[in-house]
Amino acid sequence: MNKYFDTFYDCWKNIDKSIFFIVSILFTLGLFFSLVSTSIIASDKLDTNSYYFFLKHFIFVIIGIFIVLIFSLLNQTILVRLSLLLFILSFIALLLVPIIGVEVKGSKRWLDLGVLPRFQPIETLKPFFIIITSFIISLEKKNLYLKYLFSTIILIPTIILLLSQPDLGQTLLILTAWLAIIFVSGINLIFFTFSLFFLSLFTFYLVFFVSKFEYIKIRLIAFLDISGGNNYQADKASDAISSGGFFGKGIGEGTLNSQIPEAHTDYIISVVAEEFGVIIVTGIILIYLIFSYRVLRKINDIENNNLKLILTGCITMVLSQTIIHVGVNIRMFPTTGMTMPFLSYGGSSIIGTSIITGIILNLTKRRLI
Repeated sequence: MNKYFDTFYDCWKNIDKSIFFIVSILFTLGLFFSLVSTSIIASDKLDTNSYYFFLKHFIFVIIGIFIVLIFSLLNQTILVRLSLLLFILSFIALLLVPIIGVEVKGSKRWLDLGVLPRFQPIETLKPFFIIITSFIISLEKKNLYLKYLFSTIILIPTIILLLSQPDLGQTLLILTAWLAIIFVSGINLIFFTFSLFFLSLFTFYLVFFVSKFEYIKIRLIAFLDISGGNNYQADKASDAISSGGFFGKGIGEGTLNSQIPEAHTDYIISVVAEEFGVIIVTGIILIYLIFSYRVLRKINDIENNNLKLILTGCITMVLSQTIIHVGVNIRMFPTTGMTMPFLSYGGSSIIGTSIITGIILNLTKRRLI
């Protein structure tokens, strides 16, 4: 091991093989479902090569694997220091979204800098938000509540920027990861309850008294009013799951992709259910649960508090995103525009997931426990 990176041999010798194997399966499944779910979009809607989206997805997966490799090889001290720099750069990019961001279907979430592909800054900010928050909370010889205050100072502007895009889904992810880190840090339950109450009041104020965030109230009302006719996407996704049954209609036989825009991103699990059946979706969810279980077991064995908090935030982020995506697809939650980690098409999502994966593989190495 040198100052900055582990050697490939040391990394492979000490890496958790079961977590690595599960991650490899998920990336492979993402490629497969991208191939079968996007070909009809490219050929019918764009009148181009039927493998257009798959090839783009494949390129991003290759980039993602490279990112996983870098972050899994990094020295832990360097990882934390680099994360501070990358968090600052990602936050600056997030600040630029309202100013020079690209608006797509009523949401301004992306930056297009010309020389780089269009990307969503929050996807790169999420993993570094987790590391910086965990680092602050685990600082020694600092007042505990002062550390919570510092982490909140980072949290609040991030949430406001996300809600203004608007991006309710990513806001929920950031909040959930932050709450998980705070809870695991050993916070007093009374203070934790007070924090939840304060955040609830803050959210209530934004939704019902600030016109810019009225879209959240509209989505909630549409979700609760089943007969209102404002749930076209969710209704079609539910119908697709129902029509697929246990074993699905077969590859290429699904119709959801032609009925809902971006079905291969926000509704990929419905696309899978329609063509391959609920039994395959159940197996996929089981893989995510096993992945989470393996990481949680590692967390239980690690003594370093900072590493515990980082891993807690990372696995909470992956698991929460999976639950929200599936929940939206089966109409348990309002529409949030949430991708499925590893499976959904989208460069920014793949890059963000790859960073989190690299961090998890790095911190679960055998030499750390």
